[in-house]
Parts: sequence; structure tokens; C-alpha cells
Amino acid sequence: MSATLELLKDLLSRASITPKDEGCQELLEKRLVPLGFKAERLDFSDTQNIWLRRGQQAPLFTFLGHTDVVPTGPLEAWTSPPFVPTIRNGQLYGRGAADMKGGIAAFITALERFLANYPDHQGSIAIMLTSDEEGIATNGVVKVVEVLEQRLEKINWCLVGEPSSFQKIGDVIRVGRRGSLNGKLTIFGVQGHVAYPELAENPIHQLAPALKALTEEIWDHGNAFFPATSLQVSNLNAGTGAENIIPGSANLLFNLRFSTELNEALIKQRVHAILDQHQLRYDLQWRLSGNPFLTQPGKLIDAAHAAIQSVTGYQTKDDTGGGTSDGRFIAPTGAQVIELGPLNENIHKIDEHIGLDELETLSAIYEQILVNLLVWR
Repeated sequence: MSATLELLKDLLSRASITPKDEGCQELLEKRLVPLGFKAERLDFSDTQNIWLRRGQQAPLFTFLGHTDVVPTGPLEAWTSPPFVPTIRNGQLYGRGAADMKGGIAAFITALERFLANYPDHQGSIAIMLTSDEEGIATNGVVKVVEVLEQRLEKINWCLVGEPSSFQKIGDVIRVGRRGSLNGKLTIFGVQGHVAYPELAENPIHQLAPALKALTEEIWDHGNAFFPATSLQVSNLNAGTGAENIIPGSANLLFNLRFSTELNEALIKQRVHAILDQHQLRYDLQWRLSGNPFLTQPGKLIDAAHAAIQSVTGYQTKDDTGGGTSDGRFIAPTGAQVIELGPLNENIHKIDEHIGLDELETLSAIYEQILVNLLVWR
């Protein structure tokens, strides 16, 4: 059993459902401190965070990851227990195998091999881990970054081990992400009997034309790096459960994944304008998950392209698709940020898994990226 596989099996056996860590960070700390890393706990509320750094010189390369996983779903639907790592047909099964304990195991063993070969490398290396990525992400990386910024500790290059690959390891790297803005809308009507609609105001009927306008709005046309912005309704509910009552209010949850052609303020302005145009009585609460970011071509992207070509023999594609990641908290500091990790086909699904050969390939790519950036000849 390879060192990467052995470590991943240990991580997968820990039921670290967000925001729990269940000893994952302590396990990794014990492996890295003997290699010269200084460990610093930066816990906030119920979230565990750790910052491990080796060296004090610039440039600073950072691996970023999360030890928490999403809930398992129905246990009876799993072919093998989600926290009992199981190998079948060259695949390792377990919750978090791809998202993203596989990435963490790969970059830990890549570091171990790299430091054995290059103990006097240039610059510095750090690992930032949180147990609050799969939740609302309010006490994780965003808080750690605040601490680093306050003491002027700057990350130059950040590699997020999120599952970015599509059909084979390294065929896609994320060089940016769309922004994510959430809305919680309440439409107020007047409750009444369905037989006397003239004495009531049905908020569902009032909402319908406004909702049509919101979903048909052309927010932008995207650009060379991002698709067009999209508004999607994620939840709609109203009523008491009775068939003969017109509800007094209707509640709607929606999300906009937006490109760099828009910003938070402009989106809010346009949404309110549509709602006001339909003369609704409403309350709208907003929550920004993250702004869009884009890493321009530079040393980090070049190092990743060269490493993937060297290890696999094929060229990678730069992309900005997918959801959000903790990279959104690192990019505003001025760091170059990319995401490179396992295949994303089965993340969050029943029987989540990662290929054993994919795991070794990923670790080799990570090691070569370190060589490309921190070994100067």
C-alpha cells in the first residue's frame, strides 16, 4: 500500500461531517512538524483551522484544503459504509475520497517526497486546512486570511486541492470562479379563505409575474473566461398545508452565479428594480458567498501546466466552471490561485470514490509543481 493510499484511508475513516474535523488536522500536523513545519491553531467557534508553515522567505507557496465532508445521505444506499474505506476494482470508496481528502493526502505525500529531495528549497511552503468549507464557511479560511493579513503574512501562490479534473487527472485546472450571491425573499399578501379571494391577497399570484421576469432577465453575456450570469430558484414555499386557505406570505430562496461583468451592488439594484416594478410588498435578505476571481497567466499556472505535461504527457485546460471554493478568500489578497485535484464526477454522491492510480498521479503532479516553483537552478 502506497503512503498516499495509507494516509487517505486513515483520513476517510474519520467521520468529519462539517464542521467537524475528528482529528484529521492533528494527524497531518504530526506528520509535518518533524519536517520543519511550525503548526498554529486558528480555531473560531465550532470550526478547526490549522496553519502549518516551513520557512520565512518569500515566495510563499500554500496548499489549501478542507477536512470536513458533506453528510452521507441514507447509509443503506451505500455499497460499503461511507466511513469504512473500501477498495473495489481499483477504486477507493468513502465519503470525502474525492472531495477533498484525496487531494489532501496527495499533497502531504508530495511534500514529504519533495522535502526529502530538496530540503534547502527556495522560498517557503505552507498548508492551510479548515473544517468549515462544506458548510456556510464563516469561521474557516475567511477568518484565517484575516489573521494573516493583519500580520502582513502574504501568500504568493495558492493551490487548492478541490476536485477540478473532468475525465482524467489534471485535464482541467480552475483558474477562477464565478461569484455567488444568495437571496431570501418574502412576499407579503393577506391570508384568507379561498372562497373569498376578493378579501385576500395571494402572494403566490403576485410573485408569479415578477419571478418570470427575474428568471428571464439577461444579466450579462459572460466573457472569454466566464459564462453568462444565471439566477436559479432553489426553494419556494407558502401556505399552511390546508387546501382552503390563501397564504399570507410566500418565501423564495434564489442564487446568482455571476461573472466578472457584474458586481454585488449592481445585481441587488436590478433585482430590487424588478420587484418594485411589480409593486410587491416584500422583504429581501442578501448573503454574498464570494465574489468572482480570475488568476491571470503567471508562474503558478505555468508551473501547473508544465507539471501535468511532464507527469501525464497531455496538456491541461484552464477553466472557471463549477461552484465556489475557499480560493475565493485567498484571491483578494493578491495571491495567484488555482484549483487542481481529483475527478469531480462523483463528489457529494452515494459511493463517492477515487481511483488508486489517479491518487498517485495527482501526488506526482503536486510534487513536480513544487519543483517547478521552488527549485531554482
